[in-house]
Amino acid sequence: MMKLISLESKIGHRFKDRSLIEEACRHSSYVNEQPEAHIAASAMRDNERLEFLGDAVLNLVIGHMLMERHPEMPEGDLSRMRAHLVNESELASVAREIGLGPFLRLGKGEIQSNGREKKSILADAFEAVIAAIYLDGGFDAAYRFVHERFVDRVSGSAKPVSAADYKSRLQELVQTSHKAMPSYQVVEESGPDHDKTFGVKITVCGLEAKGVGKSKKTAEQDAARRALALLEKT
Repeated sequence: MMKLISLESKIGHRFKDRSLIEEACRHSSYVNEQPEAHIAASAMRDNERLEFLGDAVLNLVIGHMLMERHPEMPEGDLSRMRAHLVNESELASVAREIGLGPFLRLGKGEIQSNGREKKSILADAFEAVIAAIYLDGGFDAAYRFVHERFVDRVSGSAKPVSAADYKSRLQELVQTSHKAMPSYQVVEESGPDHDKTFGVKITVCGLEAKGVGKSKKTAEQDAARRALALLEKT
């Protein structure tokens, strides 16, 4: 693994407490492979707690940036834009830009399966790095770090997702709030070939809903619409 001092240079923050950035780069698969006695002696922890905190800091900073950029935009549109900016793919992309992958400590299985290129691992580690900076240097340091990486993305952000695009709205919601992905399955087809009706079942966050439509895409949109309504009630 590359020396963390090089990572400090890449992210523009010199840590007073080096253990924070070490923890941010430590995946659970690595910790799980260490002898229990060694873990107890060194208080070794994976980066999941830091990921939790970093997610909150990231959402706060991006929300602040969006409100400054779009002072008249309603809350619903701001929320959709933020969800698009902080989804797993975007965070993994930013993590690659700062060259985070080579610094991650992974278990043997994750190394063999090219874990340093996995979106989920990169995105989670990036959030953990944000938390490490926040704990070491305060909110201003974390704000500067996030702002530098996202200012162009926020400035170039497109119009918010159409209210009628239920699939995109649902995907952004569950990726941000639940770190899950919806699953769609065609469960029914009826009618002649020139006038078919499709039934699609969606499974997401432990919930199921069924949509219908004259095409598979329409049925998926209807299923996503119904799933959104269910999630809003939970």
